[in-house]
Amino acid sequence: MLARAALPAVPGLNQLPGVRKTGGDPAGLAYDRPPVRVERDAVRAYAEVCGFPVKDTVPLPYPHMLAFPLHMAIMSDPGFPYPAIGTVHLENSISSHRPVAIGEEVGVRTEVGSPRPHPKGTLLDFRTSAHVGDELVWESTSVYLRRGRGDADAPFGTPFEEVAPTGTRWRLGSDLGRRYAAVSGDHNPIHLYPWTAKALGFPRQIAHGMWTKARCIAQLENRLPDAVRVDVSFRKPVLLPGTVAFGSRAEDDGWAFSLTSPRNGAVHLLGRTHAL
Repeated sequence: MLARAALPAVPGLNQLPGVRKTGGDPAGLAYDRPPVRVERDAVRAYAEVCGFPVKDTVPLPYPHMLAFPLHMAIMSDPGFPYPAIGTVHLENSISSHRPVAIGEEVGVRTEVGSPRPHPKGTLLDFRTSAHVGDELVWESTSVYLRRGRGDADAPFGTPFEEVAPTGTRWRLGSDLGRRYAAVSGDHNPIHLYPWTAKALGFPRQIAHGMWTKARCIAQLENRLPDAVRVDVSFRKPVLLPGTVAFGSRAEDDGWAFSLTSPRNGAVHLLGRTHAL
């Protein structure tokens, strides 16, 4: 799936039938995943990589693992107007309406909305819903940026307040991207090895954005209600290996949090939670 999604960026191959992009406005392009049973071993492996405790319910971000193949299916569809390579995950919002239990069967649907202007290109909203039977249990929106001609008058994105580090630091190994890829299915080469990341313009491999969000949620997990929304903005990439500093601050209706570099203060992620 990842290879197919990358083909439209390869000169020559991008004109082959089934690869050539034919779409304009992709609004309404959608893929469904039939109900799949949540397996304990898969959840345990994800929890271990992301820092969650092992429970009889899944970590709050876990349904994104079920939705990620649908994101890639949309990006590799000829009706989607952009190659997946070079598309940047800019923001992510998750709303959990109730915990999902191990053993439940979850059906997932992802659809994309109309492109929106951004100062540095075009934004695309991938909206996902997860159901157990007829019950909506989980939702998310991933905002992707396709760099290109932008609109200088368009907003940069959702505003988030900065949060100072509060003493917690995590040392991240060079293999983190490969470990997260093994549990998520996201084998984007920018996350795997120095040479694969350099080929795509990075000095070395970088952590997955959704890992950084998951690790922050794991740090706050025992303070969040069962029905909660967690929004984040991804900023500077986290180079691997490296060290990051976590910060959090209680708000009237939840928590504000951050992930920054203890070396130079660069902001990697800003987020906030709200009770539903």
